[in-house]
Amino acid sequence: MDKKDYYKILGLEKNATEEQIRKAYYNLAHQHHPDKNGDAAKFKEINEAYKVLSDKQKREQYDKYGFVGGDPNMGGFNWQDFAQQGGGGFEFNFGDMGDIGDIFDQFFGGGMGQQTKGKRKKGSDIQIDLELELEDVIKSIQKTFVVSKHVSCNRCHGNGAEPGSQTEECHTCRGTGRVQQMKRTPFGVFTQTGLCPECQGEGHKPKIICNVCKGEGRIKKEEEIAVTIPAGADHNQVFSIPGKGNAGRRNAPSGDLYVRINLKPHKVFKRKGDDLYARIMIPFTKAALGGDVEIKNLDQKTIILKVPKETQSGKVFKISDKGIPHFSHRGNGDIYLELVVQTPEKLSRKQKELLEELRKEGL
Repeated sequence: MDKKDYYKILGLEKNATEEQIRKAYYNLAHQHHPDKNGDAAKFKEINEAYKVLSDKQKREQYDKYGFVGGDPNMGGFNWQDFAQQGGGGFEFNFGDMGDIGDIFDQFFGGGMGQQTKGKRKKGSDIQIDLELELEDVIKSIQKTFVVSKHVSCNRCHGNGAEPGSQTEECHTCRGTGRVQQMKRTPFGVFTQTGLCPECQGEGHKPKIICNVCKGEGRIKKEEEIAVTIPAGADHNQVFSIPGKGNAGRRNAPSGDLYVRINLKPHKVFKRKGDDLYARIMIPFTKAALGGDVEIKNLDQKTIILKVPKETQSGKVFKISDKGIPHFSHRGNGDIYLELVVQTPEKLSRKQKELLEELRKEGL
């Protein structure tokens, strides 16, 4: 089996930063998520790559040896030997591959079937698209929007219990927070350990559940959120707001909010990187004799371009440092103006006579 190039899977270079790895993962995960009719196999592959590259220790091992664990094909677990040995008495549910990190934890993190009481699943992330004009990104701007999401229940303060009610041990998992499922396969009997569905891994639950959130510790509500978009933000760029996603069940950590920038087309300028491009129509006389051309930049300040005489149609002029601000460092991009000589229409009699004189002169 060929070794997997985790960097290639996420579209990254080997020197990618932690932030670049995280952004690439969330962009690809949202794109290929099965719930959005994405490629399930690709989604699993993206998860696998992220679990390794986002972990400092695993990434160091992967960079050094090209794999994680003892087996270069499967990250330290030899599935072929596992099958030949009849499964070793452990079950693995091949039908549920939603979180590959949980699978790795079971087999490589602290021992087979280790019970982890109190391990709570955080709330889900939220992604929204924020539509901006090109003018909006020439300086930092704050945008406020309303998101419908799960928030902590005000009545029970997120613990899922009626005020004054105590908690009791979960009868399903007997307080461990974990349950086991067994299944017979051609390779033997496998046992999979996972979170208790009754208490969600907490090991306990309220005796009297909150009558507002029904024991969830969270309710659906609209929340107003403000986000600052830095100058130079680009189309499809994603910004994260930690802890502003959906609240977790019973005071579990909240997910994150991801804001994707959607820049609307501009009527004059086209953006390429941090540079701006535009086509400017000028009359024949200005192209031939020279003169000034005035244009409005994105900040509505006037830029004066001095057009030399005998300028040909299609000539491109560069205006330095007047484009989009650089996102990660000082300075701006440039503006490139292509001058297009405009052929006059609906000529007056005098204009026609003058042009006839020019034609006689060989123009």
